[in-house]
Amino acid sequence: MEAKHFMEEKPSIEKTQSMEEKELHVVKKHKDTVFRMLYNDREKLLELYNALNGTVYEDTGDLEICTLENAIYMGFKNDVSFLFDSEMCLYEHQSSFNPNMPLRDLFYISRQLQKYVVGKTLYSSKLVQIPVPRFVVFYNGTQEQPERRLLRLSDAFEKKVSSPELEVTVTMLNINLGKNRELMEKCKTLREYCMFVECIRKYAAQMDIEEAVEHAVTECIRNDILADFLSAQRAEVIAMS
Repeated sequence: MEAKHFMEEKPSIEKTQSMEEKELHVVKKHKDTVFRMLYNDREKLLELYNALNGTVYEDTGDLEICTLENAIYMGFKNDVSFLFDSEMCLYEHQSSFNPNMPLRDLFYISRQLQKYVVGKTLYSSKLVQIPVPRFVVFYNGTQEQPERRLLRLSDAFEKKVSSPELEVTVTMLNINLGKNRELMEKCKTLREYCMFVECIRKYAAQMDIEEAVEHAVTECIRNDILADFLSAQRAEVIAMS
């Protein structure tokens, strides 16, 4: 009887708050996962790379995606990591401002570079060459942020120094609609991704998130916004909510 009574007991305020926090976490993460799925496509990823760097590469054969899929490191996942043109690029999507991205990327790039130099000796007189690290964060949260912002590891140092002996610089780009127009004009996929997120927000203000995603997916397919991707991944995108 006591066990039955315990099972029927209403959840405490603390448990209710914990459940609400988990629900909010899921809502917040779904855009990150859609971004990761979207740019797991090499052609779309090369399009984004070209838009960011002013290049016109067309051959995706040399583009190697090296994201640590399904591997949690220091409690987080990287969205998109790839090798191309002697660069190791880490692209992240963030729906809230995170000033700790340089430290996160330092941990991540260290792990990737360890994998990259496996089999090479670091104790010889020959210089071991490594790809150039590039870090970009695509921000589309509701908190006001400038179009472009540089995040530096040295900003986190407990003591300020004029010439840091260790530095990581991360470029944060605001990709909310109306921001970074030149980039959006160059990258159709990124522009349409932002339109999809805005569509979800529009419906989420009127209904629960799962229904909002359903409506947004349907509307975007009808208006030819990420239509091929959303048509093919409809169930997965909706399930992420």
